Parts: sequence; C-alpha cells; structure tokens
Amino acid sequence: MLEKTSEATIVPTAGATNEIDDATLAQVIDEARESYRAEQRPGGYWLYELEADVTISAEYIMLLHYLDERDPPLEEKIAKYIRTIQHDDGGWPLFWNGPADISATVKGYFALKLAGDDPNAPHMKRARDLVLAMGGAAKSNVFTRTTLALFGQVPWRAVPTMPVEIMLLPKWFPFHLDKVSYWSRTVIVPLLIMMAKRQPARNPTNTDIRELFVTPPEAERAYFRDTNGVLGHLFRGVDKVLKTTEPIFPRKLREKSIRRGLEWILPRLNGEHGLGGIFPAMANSLMALDALGYPREDPTRQTIKRSIDLLLSDEKEGGLRYCQPCLSPIWDTCLGGLAMLEAGEPGDSATMEKASGWLLEREILDVVGDWASRRPGIKPGGWAFQFRNDYYPDVDDTAVIGMLLHRADPERYGEAIKRTARWIEGMQCKNGGWGAFDADNEHYYLNYIPFADHGALLDPPEIDVTGRCVSFLSQIGYSRDHPAIRKGIEFIKRDQEPDGSWYGRWGTNYIYGTWSALCALNSVREDVQSPVVRRAVDWLKSKQRPDGGWGETGDTYYFGERRAAGFEKRSTPSQTAWALLALMAVGEIESEAVERGVAFLLNHPRDGAKWHEKDYTAVGFPRVFYLRYHGYSVYFPLWALARYRDLVQSNTKNPAWGM
Repeated sequence: MLEKTSEATIVPTAGATNEIDDATLAQVIDEARESYRAEQRPGGYWLYELEADVTISAEYIMLLHYLDERDPPLEEKIAKYIRTIQHDDGGWPLFWNGPADISATVKGYFALKLAGDDPNAPHMKRARDLVLAMGGAAKSNVFTRTTLALFGQVPWRAVPTMPVEIMLLPKWFPFHLDKVSYWSRTVIVPLLIMMAKRQPARNPTNTDIRELFVTPPEAERAYFRDTNGVLGHLFRGVDKVLKTTEPIFPRKLREKSIRRGLEWILPRLNGEHGLGGIFPAMANSLMALDALGYPREDPTRQTIKRSIDLLLSDEKEGGLRYCQPCLSPIWDTCLGGLAMLEAGEPGDSATMEKASGWLLEREILDVVGDWASRRPGIKPGGWAFQFRNDYYPDVDDTAVIGMLLHRADPERYGEAIKRTARWIEGMQCKNGGWGAFDADNEHYYLNYIPFADHGALLDPPEIDVTGRCVSFLSQIGYSRDHPAIRKGIEFIKRDQEPDGSWYGRWGTNYIYGTWSALCALNSVREDVQSPVVRRAVDWLKSKQRPDGGWGETGDTYYFGERRAAGFEKRSTPSQTAWALLALMAVGEIESEAVERGVAFLLNHPRDGAKWHEKDYTAVGFPRVFYLRYHGYSVYFPLWALARYRDLVQSNTKNPAWGM
C-alpha cells in the first residue's frame, strides 16, 4: 500500500505483447530467483510484511491509551500511516480501493483523535460526515462497540453479554470454547475477563467521539442489527435474559470463572510470540492482565507487550509505520521454497538446506494443542503459521511444508514427512474436507449469536485447505483409492460452484479456490476432459482480463452486482499466477490464455523479486477482514513462470506435482 518506486528501479521486461521470448523468460526467472534468495534471513527463513486494513494500527494506538502507556513519536508514525490510507470520501476501506467500512472508519477516526488530530481538520471532518451518513458509530460491529464500551463511549448494553462463566460450561452445552475456531477462542477468553471486570480505559487525554453518533450513545436503543430467522431471534432473546440476570450471578462463581480463564490463557501465552500469534488475542490478553491488577513491571505483562511490539512494521518512506495482525515466516518460507525449487534451485543447495532445517526446528512434536479436543490420540506433527504458536498448528502450512520437504529430499526428510502425513490424515473432517486448525468445527448455529456478527466464529473444512492436503498426500504416494484421498476428492467435487469455480476461504477468492481444487484434481490424475475440469477451465478463461492477467477483489465475497464487479477492476500478479498454475495443472500449457497470462507477468513492473501489487489478495474473515501478503507478489509469479518454462521444455506437458 505504501511502496513508491521510481521508474529507474523498475526492472525492464519484454514489450507489451503476447509474444514470449525464451531468453526474456529465463532472464526474469533467474533475476527473480536470485533476488529472492538474497532476501533469505540469516536463520534460513523468509519473512514479508503482512498488512491489514486500518483497524489493527488504530487498535494499537487505542491500546496505548487504554493502558496509559503512550509513545508519542511512535504514535505519530502510525497516525501518519492511518492518514495516508484514508480515502478521499473520508472513510477507510477493508481492502485497497474498496468502499468505506463504517467500523474501520470509526476506529481510524478515534485513533487519530487520540493521537491529537484536530476534529475540525478537513480529513477528520470528512470521516465524521461519512460515519454520520452511514448511520453513526452505533452501527459499527460488535468488536468496535466493545472497544468503545471500554473507553466509555457507549454503555455496556451496546455489546452482547458474554459472561465469563462460559469458562465453566460443559462440552455438551450448545456454546463451548471447543466449538469455535482457534482465533475466536484466543480472542474470547481474555475478552470474557475484560467484560467481567469492565476496567475502563485510562484514556489520559480524556478523548471522546460523541460527535460520531446520530443519537447520543446513552440514548441509543438500536445497537443490534436486525436478526434474521428463528435462531437469530432466539439468541437475541437469550442475550436480553443474560443482561438482566448477569448482575446477580454469584460472586464466588464469577471469581472461579475468572481463575479458569486465566488458567486457560497463561499456558498459551507463547512467550514473545503472543497468545495465538495474532494481535487481537495479544492485545486482549494484555488488557485482561491489566484488569486483573498485574502491574506494568510484571514480567508476563512485559512479555505480552513485547510480543505486540514485534508486530510493528519497519519504518517506511516519510516515517510511516503500521501494526501487522500477525507474522507469516513459515507460510512465506514454505511457499517461497516451493517457488525456488520450481525455478531450478537444488533441494540440497545451501539456500534450501537452511530453509528446510529452519522449518524442521519448528515442527511441533511435544505440545498437544487445542486440536486434540476433536482428535484425541493423534500424535503432534504439524507446523504453525508464525514463528511459534505450538497450541495451534495450521493444517494448510503443514501440508505445504510436507510437499516442500518431499520435493527437496524425500529420503533425508522421510521421517518428518511420515509424521506430517499422519497428522494431516488424522485432521480430516468427516465430510472429507479439511479445516485450517480444527476438525469438524461446523457448529453453524453459533454464527447467529449476537457476538458473531462478523460471521467467522467457526473453522469449517474449506476447498483451499482440502486441495493442499490432497495434493500433499497424493504427492507422497497415497493412491486415488485411499480413503483420505477419495473422500477429499468427493468433497472438492461436491463443493464446485454452478459456474465451475470454487470458493476460496483464505485467498481472494474464486481464482484462489479454483487453483487449489484443480491442483488437487491433477494430483490424482483426474481426466482433464471430465465435466468438472472443463467447467473450471471455461470459468477461468472467462475471467481473464483484456491485459492477459487475472484479478479479483474482496468484493467477490459479497453478492449480486458487487460480486460481478469484483472481477472487473484490475489484474494482479499473484492472482494471475494462481490462474496460470491452475490452467497448467490440467493440461492448458499451450493455450492462448496461458500464453497471454505469462506475457502479462513478463510485462508487469517488477523490482527484483517483487512484482508491483497493491491489492489485498488474502482474507482473514470474508466481508470483515482482508489481508495483503507482501510476499505473494514475490513467490507466486516466480513459481508460475518457472513451471511454464519447465512444461514448455518437457515432453509430457503435465506437471510432475499436483500443486
């Protein structure tokens, strides 16, 4: 979002035609590979920044004011970033060049006002006018209203009641922590303590945002959005009952519940890598300890604060900094490693041995994480997404690492590959798919509780994760008739959209999902003339843009005309690479669509290993939270171009690997 590149630093590429010159193709691949190699960290890993919307950076400023631990110079650098990404209409979007989002805009405005911006300044007035035009801050989402309640900007009745006694509920109860996703769990538990203690923000500047409300917040009666269906009305009724009865809950029961919550948090704090490895959980754990009276100098509290500060980006041109939602070294290393192998890097080179060795050091073998609630008895054997997050290994990362180790040296890394396969197979869901962190996490009725207005409380099986797992297991020798493969392929075929695409949960969106599905089908040597493949190929070709690339914005997670418009805005290098890898996986290597896509990548501006890309092509929560992996425009284009070169030069024209 912030990169500014002078024309002089842009690597020259081929002319803007569909002609593919072999020498130019080889030059781009070699230059990108060498540049990427040079970016390997001394430990052996790669790490690129992970950028979210304004909310995480805004929440960082709010956290400093909540605790009265202000750092004015740092605060101003983050405020500069927030001003830079504000749109002309005064709002802040959820993804680059998207429409303004009311919750993001409320947080952006509040953070800037906390940082000292004059509310009468033009940029603040534009934001305020937009929020009021959208119905006022009362219309923001539950997480935003909870923050506002902590700062005394709205009454506590403006947020759903989540009693800390939830910690004592039995597993058979309709709501239990094991029934929600890992990210929900790590955010909710410290939040329960905060909501029980209701420790108000220190707010040393005594800042308020009453001007963002159409109706004074204490008089507002419409904090909750309309609830649809029987379950929505039922849970709103439950919330009303809880609001009446919570004040009379027995004191000893509350104290026991708070202790249970603290006992859950402390083992999972994860050192300087933080609870769950994600900013919202880290921030909540810090505020929970503050509410429980932990002093600022307490070692545990200081470690949590350090884990949060490690999320801050490097300083950018103009003195800007932002806060990342988490760090992605394992994801960047395993995907980038596959791209390097595809580009001709030997699996036993110093570069790849360092990367593989670093990954092996982070295999989780001695911690039985929360996943075991659903899969007791399975030995650990996975990897997390972050530097460390031992309670929450990620199925997606684990499958990709398994593929990387197998391609690098199947004998040398044989034992690790076996452990990986055992854990992946054990995490398969009953319906044949795989979720990201848990198995059979499909209690969909919980998405109707008032707290879940973001619609992302669960971690159900998804096509993109399933595609990677099938590709990995097939790569290491599982036959198409193996139960895990058979059930996985059935899940993929069953979830194909009527238009031939597949939904992408963790990448934007249908291009990502379709790439993952076609790679899995290729791994089991699905007939490329089968209806399921031809529908997908036709869909991908129909979405190719006039410039030869592919592109899809976060709008496609919505419905109707907005979804269609999400394919009409611009092409991106990373999504073009996914489309190319998908088409090449099913034999389209000599098609005009592939040639045009390759030409797009060769013609697109590039600095060393990095193709220019500002779009957010990944997702935290659809329609709520989007992500820009700065590494996606590095390794995915390299991967696609290298595979194209290899297939053009081969006799079979068929990829050796599924993915």
